[in-house]
Amino acid sequence: MAAQQPTSAVELTNSQPESVDRWSLVVAAGLLSFVAMLDMNVVNLALTDISSGLHVSPGLAQWAVLGYQLPLVALLLPAGRWLDQVGTRSALLLAVGCFAACSVLAAAAPWAGWLIAARMLQGAFGAVLFVLMPVLAATSVRPELRGRAMSVPATLGPLGAVTGPVIGGLLLDHLGWRAVFLVKLPVCLAAVLIVLRHAPRRGGLRPPDRASLGDAALIGGAVAAVLLGLTLAPEAPQWLLLTLPAAPLVLLWLRRPGGRPVAEVLRTAGTAGVNASVLSLAAGFAACHYLLAQHLRGPRGESATTTALTMLAFPLGMVLAGRVGGRLADRWGARPTALTGAAVTTLGLALLIPSDTGWSTVDIAARLALAGAGMGLNGGPTQALVMAASPPGKLATAGSAVQLARSLGFALGPALATAAASTAGGGAASGTTTGTGTGTSAGIALAALVAATAVALLALHRRPRP
Repeated sequence: MAAQQPTSAVELTNSQPESVDRWSLVVAAGLLSFVAMLDMNVVNLALTDISSGLHVSPGLAQWAVLGYQLPLVALLLPAGRWLDQVGTRSALLLAVGCFAACSVLAAAAPWAGWLIAARMLQGAFGAVLFVLMPVLAATSVRPELRGRAMSVPATLGPLGAVTGPVIGGLLLDHLGWRAVFLVKLPVCLAAVLIVLRHAPRRGGLRPPDRASLGDAALIGGAVAAVLLGLTLAPEAPQWLLLTLPAAPLVLLWLRRPGGRPVAEVLRTAGTAGVNASVLSLAAGFAACHYLLAQHLRGPRGESATTTALTMLAFPLGMVLAGRVGGRLADRWGARPTALTGAAVTTLGLALLIPSDTGWSTVDIAARLALAGAGMGLNGGPTQALVMAASPPGKLATAGSAVQLARSLGFALGPALATAAASTAGGGAASGTTTGTGTGTSAGIALAALVAATAVALLALHRRPRP
């Protein structure tokens, strides 16, 4: 009997009857999106506890976050190339199982080196999940329903990012820092059970080639240089020199076989501007969220519970608008809906610029809800816009580019916000509070400006001619 050949996500789509809609797999994609983005933020509040619990400096404890983010961002594009060559079901089960196992290893860490190594492994498997989530959602329903399906992971992902600090705070208060690594296990188990029951048994696995590993090293080096430079710059501006190697590393990668297909997909699909808008909107949202949480806990002196409830207005608005965004995209088009969502988010962030201490938490929550509604309207339609324009056989590569843009935005946002607040005289650079309202206002103004860039990019987007 001949060996079974791996089946890519695109081949899986073409082999399914058009009448089959597997919404259970869309739900699984949403659950995994929530878990992956939750993990990027839930550890932030635990850094002080990790530092004291493992008897390390705060700077070393921060690598519990950076150790996850760096491999995740570095491997997104190579993971997309690999997933175009393997079976979706097998890759998903492998990635979820190893992601959950790394969570257990992190929770059991007896020393900092163990924790950082576990988080770096988790980031590697998280990259596979990030690419698989939109592919799983897009290939589980008919093309005319993709906008609605893509809104599920696109909404639940940022929801996980926003609720991460809230969940982390509750766990820290009652169970300690190790619990923040275990909170994801039930959701991972639910996703695995859904995939085992409903995903078609097609395709297998194959190891990544050496070229992909070389591409990951180049991308990882460039991303590490930028993130480390921005993270350390508020303490001493000369740390920005670390960002200089990023450009030659990216140029070298673009000349390699791994970079050329990605550039070709963006050029053929005409979605480079759309991906840039995803990065801009994610960075603006992340910057504002970080600064506002610091402002509420610092100068305003709000309790952790009050701060958490106020910040939850953002994901609430996002969830409510996310379902509407998918339906509007299917009816009126993905681009107009995504453009409207970006504009609403920009408006909500702009209304938060005058961070007047006289505002009530209800006033702040209302503005956050407006910004969140815009994110909900934008997420699914933007993802559908990219997937619809993807060349045949390159769906995972196109999806990985979107996830890379979004992940970079979430990673860069707090660093940009910290730098802006520090320049304006705030105390956010110290990593404790925002200091003065001037620093917070300057940072949120930068966040609104970055989000406005997404509006301009979507307004200028035009689908290429066939």
